Parts: sequence; structure tokens; C-alpha cells
Amino acid sequence: MTDKSTTAHQDSAALAALLANAVPKVCSAAVALIAVDGKVAASAAVGEIVRFAGASEELLPIRPPAGRDAIFDLASITKLFTTTVIMSLVEDGGLDLDTPVSTWLLNGYGGHPQTTLRHLLTHTAGLPPSRRADKEIPGGGPDIHAKRLERVLSTEPVNPLGHTHLYSDVGMVTAGRVAELAGKAPLDDLVHKRITRPLGLNDTFYRPSAFSLSRIVATEHRIERPGTGCVRGEVHDETAYGLGGVAGHAGLFSTADDLLTFAEALRTGGAPLLTPDSVAEMTRDHGAEGAPYRQALGFRLGDPAIVGPLTTAYGHSGFTGTSLVIDPVRALTVILLTNNVHPLRDRPGIRSLRHAVATHALRLAG
Repeated sequence: MTDKSTTAHQDSAALAALLANAVPKVCSAAVALIAVDGKVAASAAVGEIVRFAGASEELLPIRPPAGRDAIFDLASITKLFTTTVIMSLVEDGGLDLDTPVSTWLLNGYGGHPQTTLRHLLTHTAGLPPSRRADKEIPGGGPDIHAKRLERVLSTEPVNPLGHTHLYSDVGMVTAGRVAELAGKAPLDDLVHKRITRPLGLNDTFYRPSAFSLSRIVATEHRIERPGTGCVRGEVHDETAYGLGGVAGHAGLFSTADDLLTFAEALRTGGAPLLTPDSVAEMTRDHGAEGAPYRQALGFRLGDPAIVGPLTTAYGHSGFTGTSLVIDPVRALTVILLTNNVHPLRDRPGIRSLRHAVATHALRLAG
């Protein structure tokens, strides 16, 4: 090997060691990619696609290894795709960030009448963090998902409209519904047409098919759901599951390589998805008060939970144990996908792992 390829191999080995130190304590599977100026400088895949049979942490007899092509539940990283779809519709003239969303939702919106998409995407609409419409409207039926969506959209605010930050899945579900109305298509179709197809992201989708199951990483023990074992091949987020698997706040599955391609498109100016002006608007500080980070449109700036020493970076995390970090100053992109909720949530150590990977990325940036 050349000196350059030897260095890359050593950097990947060091990254793999970081992940191996966390597996299986923090998660059963972890895949990380670090790109410098668009080129992968280090990559690693460690662990097992599915390790535990259930909450008792009984080991399964067959535990297939996780490869770089493992498919993870992105959880709240979905919000970045929803935001990108909305900005694309804004560019087309189909939406305006500062027009009240009630003009689209008519009498079905329960928030402040003057709430705009900008409020929703900056989490300043005063809406509560979540609403479990699946619990409020149990059962099934052909229109159950529509009824639950109507219930979520009817959620009343708990804070005044304006600058105070309150992170809200309800707001992002609402933003996704507005995108559907403006784009005249379901949200999963809009994501495919405006993001995954133009970028060639063949492993990024809502509601995975059985064909993909062998690569899909397991998440949490099936609490409140039919079946046995741990969730695998369906969205972990309870609200998104109750809405049929497609929502503005959660539901997407992807691989590290697909997520890197998406992130690099934004880092380099947005093409072929958006214009540089739209990316700049999407990634600037919008002045939301009270957040532990600076809030952009969908994105978080300098989020201490994920950026570590990359204080000039922006990105987002996902509850399942995923994170996307883009540092435009250092031309760095850092993808870390894990299943920190397998077989149970609240497993300690994910923040430390994210910081360790970010620190390794900083060293590679030179």
C-alpha cells in the first residue's frame, strides 16, 4: 500500500477501535464515516445487526454482523429531509416560510393562528414536544392514520408564539403535512422525488420492504406493539408508527453512505437539491431563545450533544442513536449510526461516543 492508503487504513482502524469500545455496552451495532473535503478519510462498522431477543437481553443464537451497508432507523434526522423538501418547495414558489400554515390547514390547525413554517422549523411555535395520538385513538381501520394525524394537527400550543425554543415533534409533523399539501403528494413521495432520487440514495426510504430486512438494524423491545422480540424493519418512534410510518419528524431509514451523500450535497452548496442561498438560510442562526444550541431551520448549530470539539459544525441527532455533523469551516462531514435503544432505551454512553468520533474527525482534518 502507498503511504496515503496506509494512513487511511490506520485512521479507519483507530475509528473501529473507538466503536468497538462502545459495542455492545452502548449499542449492538455502529457504523461511522468521516469525510474530509468530500472524500472518506476513515470508515468503520462494528457489532451485530441484531443481538438481543428482547428486554431481558437474552442473546440470540444467530447474530449477523453489521457491515458498512447496514440500514439504521434515522429517527429525528428525518427532520432534515423534511426541511430540505420544504426549502425545495419554497424555491419552486409553492410555499413561503413566513405565511401562516393555517392557510394550508384551514380549520384543522390547533396552534397559534399566525404560526408559520419558520416557527415550526425553528421550534418556536409554542407546540408541545409530542402527542401520542395512537394512544388517544387506538385500534385500526382504513382511515385510522388520517384520524390520528388530524388529532396531532389539532394540538394546542403550550407557549406563546415567538422566540422561545421548545423542541417539538408535533411541529415537524405539522410541517410535513403542509409540505404534502403544497407538493400535492405524500411526504415519502416528496422525499423520493426531491432528495433520494436526484442523489441516487437507493437505501434511504420510509417503510422498508422485506427485501431490505437482512441489513436493517434492530431497535427497541416491542413495548405497546404486536409481535415479539425487538422492533426491526419498522419505525421505532411511537408517534410515527401510529401515523403509518411516514411523518415529518421521524420514519426514515438509511445507510451511512447514503447519509454522507445527502450531507455532502448540503455542505457543498445544495446542488442538485437546493440553491446555495437556500442552504445558507437553512443553516443560519434564527435566534431562538432558550435552546442549548443555536437553532437553524431544522438544523442545530453547535449542538454540544453531538459536535464535540467541532464547535463550528451543524447537524442533528436521532433518538435511536444516530447523528449527522457537518463542519463547513473544516470541510468535515461526520456520520455516526448506532442503535443505542437496543434492546432498551436510556443506555448510557452515546454522547461520549459521539464526542470521541468527532474528536477523531478533528484530527483527520489536520
